[in-house]
Order: sequence, then structure tokens, then C-alpha cells
Amino acid sequence: MKQPMIHLHRIYDQTETEGARILVDRLWPRGMSKARLRLDDWIREVAPSDELRHLLHGDPTTWPEFIRRYQAELDRNPQAVARCLDWCAKGPVTFLFAVKDPDHNNAVVLRDYLIQHQKEHRKDGH
Repeated sequence: MKQPMIHLHRIYDQTETEGARILVDRLWPRGMSKARLRLDDWIREVAPSDELRHLLHGDPTTWPEFIRRYQAELDRNPQAVARCLDWCAKGPVTFLFAVKDPDHNNAVVLRDYLIQHQKEHRKDGH
């Protein structure tokens, strides 16, 4: 089975994106208008809890713990995960995020999680 094409971009960077533009943060990004973001969807329910956001914020040493706990949150949130997978099934998507660190953020974990769970999603008929 073909893996979904999931691109990741920080919303404040002026780069071109491919496919559907999905914001995967819980909070609306500061200083950004809806018109400027040109979103296809905002799936805030798939974002990590406030507790996890604060765990990772500013401390990359918590990254392994963040991954473990965020994946557990995603396991408990099948509707939001399915919504992401539905977008992925339609074609390429770009997950947009606001944090400065391009390597340690929820979009990275979410992309990897979705790639792992794509096969199960298709079996369920979604």
C-alpha cells in the first residue's frame, strides 16, 4: 500500500505547500489571518493536550516522553485520527504547525503515527 504523502511546514515560513493544508495545532497561531493561512481544515482535536504541549515547550530532552504520551493520546482519539487519514487518502497533505522547532513538534509525531496506522484505517473501510 502506498504511504500517504504528508508534508510538514511551519506556518510562519513563506514556503509553498503541496495538497490540502491542514492546521494540526490546538491554538490558532498568533498574527495569522484565516485568509493568509488558506486552510482546508483545522483539526485541533488531533493536537496534543495542553499538558503535553507544556511538557515539550522549550525542553527537547522531554522528546521521547512526549512521543510516547502523544501517541497514547492519539490512540484514544480515533475520530480525529480518522479525519486526518481521510485527508491523506485524498492525496498529498501539508500539516501546518506554529512552533519554531521543525524536528520536535506534534506534526512530526502525527505524520509518523498516521503512516503506521494507514493500513488499519483502510481495513476499517474508511
